[in-house]
Amino acid sequence: MADHLAGILESGSSAVGAAAVFGAAYFAYQELDEVSKSRHIDVADRLFDELNSPDIIEARRIIYQNLNENPETGLSNLSDESRDAMKDVLNSLDRVAFLTQPGWIPDELVMPWMHPMIAKSWEKLEPYVLYERERRNEPYYYEHAGELADRCRKWRAKHLAETSTKWTDDAL
Repeated sequence: MADHLAGILESGSSAVGAAAVFGAAYFAYQELDEVSKSRHIDVADRLFDELNSPDIIEARRIIYQNLNENPETGLSNLSDESRDAMKDVLNSLDRVAFLTQPGWIPDELVMPWMHPMIAKSWEKLEPYVLYERERRNEPYYYEHAGELADRCRKWRAKHLAETSTKWTDDAL
């Protein structure tokens, strides 16, 4: 009888210990989940600030309106303002690529609102980047911006019925 009672107490003690471990694990998981959500919100906020700063919005407007489709002839006709705008937008895309690298923030969280800016910018800039990579013999020239654009294209193909860009001269 004493052995039976000891076995019951031992089983009960083991169950309480297991419950405590599982409870602690659950609370730790919840805490990590909250930290992860907070980190994602912080990164999304940085991305929003980066892509929607007045300087970057103006730089995108300049490249949307002023870049020739042919980089070989387009580069020779670029004003200093357009060159600076290109560099600003490319650097912005590189920064966004850094902040959204795989494992840091889910594309599903940020692509719904940032895909138009990335897709339109890259549509204008990609021929220039590819031209410069070849001309300079620098295959890594804005490589991360290109990878970001590829991720954007894939996201758009999966989530949008229409992925072409409509260009208007009098857009806001």
